[in-house]
Amino acid sequence: MSANRAIVSELSLPSVLQRIVSAARDLVGVRYAALGVIGADGRLEEFIHVGMTDEMVSTIGELPKGRGLLRALIQDPQPIRLPRIGDDERSSGFPPGHPPMDTFLGVPIRSRSEVYGNLYLTERLDGEFTAEDEDLLMALAASAGVAIENARLYEESRRRQSWLRASAEVSGLLLSPEGDLDPLQLIVDSVLTLAEADVVTLVVPLAPDLLQVAVAAGVGADELRGLQYSTQDTLVALAMDTGRGVRVGAVDERQGFNVHLSQVVDVGAVMAVPLSGESGPQGSIVAGRRAGRRNFTTADLDMAESFANHAAIATELVEARSRQQRLAVLEDRDRIARDLHDHVIQRLFAVGLSVQSIATVMGDDALAGRLERAVEDIDDTIRQVRTSIFQLRRNNAGDRGLRSIVLGVTRQVVPLLGFEPAVWFVGPTDTVVPADVVGDVEAVVREALTNVAKHAEASEAIVQLYATGQSLEVAVSDDGVGLGDSERRSGLANLRRRAEDLNGTLSISVRRPRGTRLTWTIPLPS
Repeated sequence: MSANRAIVSELSLPSVLQRIVSAARDLVGVRYAALGVIGADGRLEEFIHVGMTDEMVSTIGELPKGRGLLRALIQDPQPIRLPRIGDDERSSGFPPGHPPMDTFLGVPIRSRSEVYGNLYLTERLDGEFTAEDEDLLMALAASAGVAIENARLYEESRRRQSWLRASAEVSGLLLSPEGDLDPLQLIVDSVLTLAEADVVTLVVPLAPDLLQVAVAAGVGADELRGLQYSTQDTLVALAMDTGRGVRVGAVDERQGFNVHLSQVVDVGAVMAVPLSGESGPQGSIVAGRRAGRRNFTTADLDMAESFANHAAIATELVEARSRQQRLAVLEDRDRIARDLHDHVIQRLFAVGLSVQSIATVMGDDALAGRLERAVEDIDDTIRQVRTSIFQLRRNNAGDRGLRSIVLGVTRQVVPLLGFEPAVWFVGPTDTVVPADVVGDVEAVVREALTNVAKHAEASEAIVQLYATGQSLEVAVSDDGVGLGDSERRSGLANLRRRAEDLNGTLSISVRRPRGTRLTWTIPLPS
């Protein structure tokens, strides 16, 4: 009775196991006692012992994994009582340095209707083991099963609290306005700890029949990240199709299933839980433990599913907030573009007209010339503002017209030039220029700006597109040193050929006071 009270009063599973071994040793009166916990692969994953000194354990080296008599008790969980271990044909002997052992008594411990492990006693202090010893040990094993069950329930309750606490923390971190975290990486990092897994991945659908590992944590994470594989016969596909978690044990329990973790890690137990959102499955969390470790339990799967549901909701809320912020930016850009068009340009235009009217009545030609140049500067400013308005609205609409393409080319050439070219559009370039000509215009602008970057030693460049109902003129000007003495003109020859193919012309002229102007002109269909 005292032995039973000693083991059922403890709730910590490691402490319960240690107390069971000590109680068995004292109850029967033996020199050595041990408890072996059976792992998912049928071998011993834990071996708790009493009676041996630290020196003995160090001399023996690796603890038993479940061979010989220990294996026999695992395969056939019935009591084994022997007067002499060495006389039994199932015995596999002892490693060097192992203390001598003759008598042996082993009984199984059952918890949750399954064999959890086995109790082993050797070297009875007073003769051989008796039937009474066997009955006593069986009774203790029954109490041990109850104690282990209580400890496991307590452990599950504690872990469930940890999962719930982690769900709240992850949701809080993801939804924090100041948060700058990768939500998917945060999810897998949390599952790795909470599920006591060795490796965790988050898999997302890349195509109807293709999956990809988006993020990973734990053993082999770097090799698994970015891995792509077919959806056929996978736990992930099953979890996403059914909307429910799936768990399997050792390799022989998952025949017919493709587990991508196995490509990098020698995994045994695996579970996959869907990450489902309002629009359907967004992916699946896959957790694995190394071969030989214990299986994931039903409680593990339930807790992981609950966590995944909370994480999916938090992730969707983060995405919704991000879309709202992007919409606010787009609306602000549209307002700025509208104000620039309705107020700034109109005022500049009015100022320009006023200055021009003053210049026409001035008697001083020098002063009138200065005013005319001021009007030209105002016109240039208006063109630049219009380009800026288009850029703002293009970002809102995701446009891929001629203007968008030309602006994209100029941005790409900025690293070569060392400065950003000015770009002016005059006329309805996006509406009057045919689609089959856009590629030619893109090539002209790219080649001209590249030549400026390579040869001109310029500090500024201007790209101008003039579109009328009859023609399109593309002009690229710079303030550089000119074409130089190089006889290589293959790029310009290509541009000339493009113009001639469209019944147009290409001309190169000197720009005053310094620089070069390339003009590419083609007629437009009426």
